Amino acid sequence: MNRLFACLLVAAAVSGCAIGPVGNDESDSTVANSVKPVRWTTVESMGVAALNNDLTAGVPTMDLAVYFPSNVDPAFKKVTLDRLMGGIAAAKEIYRRAGVQINLLWVKTGEVNPAHLAIQANEVPGVPETEYVNVYQHLKRHPARPTAPALDAFRSIVEPHKDNARTIYLVVLEDVFFPFLTVSEGRNWTMKTVRTGGLSFATYAYVNTLPAAFRGIITISNLTRPDRYRRTVAHEIGHKVMNVSHEYMTTSPGHEVYADGGLMLYGKGEDIPSGAAGRWHLERLHLSPFLYRRAANGEKLWNVDYKEGGHYYDPLYGDKVVHFDGTQVIDPNW
Repeated sequence: MNRLFACLLVAAAVSGCAIGPVGNDESDSTVANSVKPVRWTTVESMGVAALNNDLTAGVPTMDLAVYFPSNVDPAFKKVTLDRLMGGIAAAKEIYRRAGVQINLLWVKTGEVNPAHLAIQANEVPGVPETEYVNVYQHLKRHPARPTAPALDAFRSIVEPHKDNARTIYLVVLEDVFFPFLTVSEGRNWTMKTVRTGGLSFATYAYVNTLPAAFRGIITISNLTRPDRYRRTVAHEIGHKVMNVSHEYMTTSPGHEVYADGGLMLYGKGEDIPSGAAGRWHLERLHLSPFLYRRAANGEKLWNVDYKEGGHYYDPLYGDKVVHFDGTQVIDPNW
């Protein structure tokens, strides 16, 4: 890993190849044409190859790629390549136990527009969650919407490829802020903004508002604490490939849920449970459109894609869902 980190620092000074914009339609392409793409340089190293030496044909696999800016500010030390590679190695171990392997495609470095090093992930929601529907139903009706600056950042960072929508991208940024509405008192809500250490941009939250080319993005901004060093990458990948919020067994989903046990809580757990008691986490993982099996001829045989944009109750999951009750969040006598 130290050798890889050294290679990254050297490669930061080397020019890469220019890439074109990412866009889903004509209007999106028009906007994208005004965004300067990062000139990325691939870091070739024994470290990347070593991480992939355990891959086995026929085993469900996810592709993972890393974009690491070469021009982070000198004071930013919350993510280093050593820590990130350690998090990837831990994620490989955690998902291997669940029957899934991670294939690291590359680590790339390049100079990112400084304005893109810190972003607000989504617009401030206009409709808060109430007791009538659960969080997943609410997000299906009122999905999160990425900000224009966030989309500009992603257009400049993610290189266009036929498998964009199937690839998970770990994008290191200095700050990613996530605003949401929370009850303050009585029948009043207030906006809360979280400074994230990792943000998955999961489809259960964004559904069709995030362009397909960017649906694999995970931002990483803080790996300093030991728990974050070990679990952040795996946890954020979990949001992506299990397509669930912070929940586990009898713990209901929410924005911030601190408890030990499962991988999808804020804590020390790494469990990916199965069956109805386990909220179908293992089964949802194996149904993920981000997974494929490699055929004997080398072809990637991808899982079936989402049918309705990837909300929690997407028909892709069949009966592997939980029909939670709504949560009483305000004074019932309002």
